[in-house]
Amino acid sequence: MKLFQHPFTSLSFITSQHHNPHRNNLHHPSIHHHPSTASTASTRHRHHHRHITIHQIHQINNKMASSDSNEELIAKERAKSTFRYTEDIAPGLKIDMALHSILHTSLSEFQEVQVIDSFFGRTLVTDGKTQSAEHDEFVYHETLVHPPLLWSAILSGRNGDDDDDDKGAAPKTVFIGGGGELATAREVLKHNTVERLVMVDIDPEVIEVCKKYLPEWGGNAVANHPKMELIVGDAHKYLMETTETFDVIIMDISDPIEAGPGIALYTQEFYRRASRVLRPKSGVFVTQAGSADFVPPPHAFPTTADGCVVDDEENSKESNCFGPILNTLGTVFDHAVPYTVPMPSFGEDWGFVMAFDGSEEDRAELVGLSSGTVDKLVEERIEVVEGVPEHGFRSLGVRRAVTGKERGGDALKH
Repeated sequence: MKLFQHPFTSLSFITSQHHNPHRNNLHHPSIHHHPSTASTASTRHRHHHRHITIHQIHQINNKMASSDSNEELIAKERAKSTFRYTEDIAPGLKIDMALHSILHTSLSEFQEVQVIDSFFGRTLVTDGKTQSAEHDEFVYHETLVHPPLLWSAILSGRNGDDDDDDKGAAPKTVFIGGGGELATAREVLKHNTVERLVMVDIDPEVIEVCKKYLPEWGGNAVANHPKMELIVGDAHKYLMETTETFDVIIMDISDPIEAGPGIALYTQEFYRRASRVLRPKSGVFVTQAGSADFVPPPHAFPTTADGCVVDDEENSKESNCFGPILNTLGTVFDHAVPYTVPMPSFGEDWGFVMAFDGSEEDRAELVGLSSGTVDKLVEERIEVVEGVPEHGFRSLGVRRAVTGKERGGDALKH
């Protein structure tokens, strides 16, 4: 097997016997009541935080409330108190932001589900980790979906017989594992060649919560789409048992956590099965692959008393799974190609790995794909999904109305 090896990835890979713990086993985010900062003349200046506890605010309010003339001052002091949302990104690293409101909190059979309104707009949080935010969810979902679907189209055009009516017509069938927000399905349905989309997610609570609070992610317009078959169930079990084949398989699932149920969707055994479910001339597999920050924190690896790094994989605290996922896919498919995108709401770059079988020329063409080729495919194939609301948060600076008839690049501008 050929492996497109990223220069900074580790040499390990994942099997059912080799688990890779990920950062998601860190503590849940905490919601704190902190003082806000008063505004300054220029937002480019560093704010000086004035730390006022809730108890101190009560004392101030009680003292000031004795005079009716101090109502304005009372309001100003109260405005300094705000709730904060903090989330662990890595050991010793947190992201902290204003928390405007908590819209929903519930405990499903599988996880805690929350929808909050924060600095990044409405945000889905599960088990204390941000899954997608109004500000940049389109970045994650477009990056996950469009490269493999467009590459499937190119492969089918290259590998199809000249007298084959389906040459270049892929992708027609797509499978999504996970994707409960419905935004991954939204992006798939923008491809006018897609005839059938099967999505299997294990948690109905996430789907229903997102339909209610995050309709811009897809909502009922996607869940009830005539091309869509939405199944509540186990994606691993479905792919292991299905007799159907797909042009593209997309895994939009939780990161592999040691002893967690999701680990089964990252093993060699699962990837081998996925490769057999893919159509031979147009098949492309893609998965989200976790944090893509290649420089680990200095405390990620065990050290001696004098600070020397110990080569001890068993006791390593490094939790990134990007490299192991890439290398595991490389043992199954002819080519495994990594790519990344900055995700502000995640606090870091995020990784994806696309895998497929084919010649060295195929891999070289993908790596050297011109922007002109991509633009042409986008204009020919991409259409907006009617009925999905525009993101109000992002529309503030866009100044455009969505007609529901957009094509090409316009259909990718949320």
